[in-house]
Amino acid sequence: QVQLVESGGGLVQAGGSLSLSCAASGGTFISSYAMGWFRRAPGKEREFVATINFSGDYTYYEDSVKGRFTISRDNAKNTVSLQMNSLKPEDTAVYSCAAARAITTYADEYAYWGQGTQVTVSS
Repeated sequence: QVQLVESGGGLVQAGGSLSLSCAASGGTFISSYAMGWFRRAPGKEREFVATINFSGDYTYYEDSVKGRFTISRDNAKNTVSLQMNSLKPEDTAVYSCAAARAITTYADEYAYWGQGTQVTVSS
């Protein structure tokens, strides 16, 4: 069983930055999984944000975050991060990390999920 816990959310003004972290626990090594970040804004469907492959040398982003967000991973520390810069009010959402057996943008293909962390961007 993969256990994922996100941290780093909060309130920030538009144009600011936040760094989210996702830690795996319970004897799980995330090096065995592709990892992704998703978000769900109030009243909206869950949305893909970014994904990274097992070794961390391939990443893919949703168009609206390209150039502003950076996903990275540290397999030795069992963590995945999402650096978010130039934040906009429309980035406000609950952000969740997830683990999959192969890199993908489809939420249904992620087997394990964290509880999420709230990111609020004020205008």
